[in-house]
Amino acid sequence: MAETKKLARFVPLSDIIKTLAVVMITTAVAWSGFSLLRANVLSQIPTTLIAIIWGVLSVVLIFYSFNLLAQLFPLKTYNKIVPYIFIAPAVLIMGWYLLLPTVRSFLLSFMDKTTTKFVWFDNYKFLFTDRSMLVSIRNTLIWLVCGTAFSVIIGLAVAILADRSYIEKYAKTFVFLPMSISLVGAGVIFKFMYAAKFGGAEQIGLLNAIVVFCGGEPQNWLGKAPWNNFFLIAIFVWLQTGFAMVVLSAALKAVPEEMIEAARIDGAGEFRILMTIVIPNIRASIISVSTTILLAALKCFDIVYSMTNGMFGTEVLASQQYKQMFTFQHYGRGSAIAILILIGVSPVIYYNLKEFRNREAFK
Repeated sequence: MAETKKLARFVPLSDIIKTLAVVMITTAVAWSGFSLLRANVLSQIPTTLIAIIWGVLSVVLIFYSFNLLAQLFPLKTYNKIVPYIFIAPAVLIMGWYLLLPTVRSFLLSFMDKTTTKFVWFDNYKFLFTDRSMLVSIRNTLIWLVCGTAFSVIIGLAVAILADRSYIEKYAKTFVFLPMSISLVGAGVIFKFMYAAKFGGAEQIGLLNAIVVFCGGEPQNWLGKAPWNNFFLIAIFVWLQTGFAMVVLSAALKAVPEEMIEAARIDGAGEFRILMTIVIPNIRASIISVSTTILLAALKCFDIVYSMTNGMFGTEVLASQQYKQMFTFQHYGRGSAIAILILIGVSPVIYYNLKEFRNREAFK
């Protein structure tokens, strides 16, 4: 028995050499590809192709290297660590593209415009004292509350009405279609819808065409703060309602029909059934949809950028971060805004993880 254990622990020299060679090749491929892409010496199409090939090849080599290293251990140890090998490439990539940039942004948020000198909390002071930043924080809160609330409420209403309709499939398809449009594409569509022509010119914007047809005067819908923020939020709601409807519709079908019928027999009205039976039964789905849309609203940049570029009092935190980083090239303030957004996202992510854990999603 002792001799068998010794044989089980013996590793041929050829396997060790092979493992070291694969690890060295993996390191060389990963570093050389990264150096080439960072140098940015190629045009766009070759850079994209190299990034795809290098990324896939690096992941395969990393997994293969970890597997070879694990095989050097006894079988019992190998069986314990092999599950971690499967997630190792994903963890490394997530750490490289998420953890390291987060740490770097946190450090940069305490530095000046040139990132050569520490200014400590001056950038964070700027966030809460500058007028344009205060406007962007206010607008972001409006997006969070109104964008999330209207998306969920309208999505729930459509889901309930569609489930009772003879054209359920067609209605749901029609409401879900905007999900296939990008945020920038939706912004361009609605920019034409909100377009205004003055001086008696023919209106090309649908909204102003209706107003003029009814005898009113054309309005600059995107130029009047703070109401223009609600016109931008309407685009976001238009896109997110389909997502909320699909998830909540699936949850509604899981509500026991016997409970609803019993409530109707007892004389309960439809609104009371909705508030006391339906919503409590789909509470988890409502929370899941709300948090997902909340995160999308907090990070929403495309609609504001494509519609107004943040002018007329429509700035949000995401657009301010873009301008500070790439227009004003103030990396300290841009990083501070990024950390502020991260702080806003973190409680929502924590709550979601807590809910999943309570529902034994990770068990």
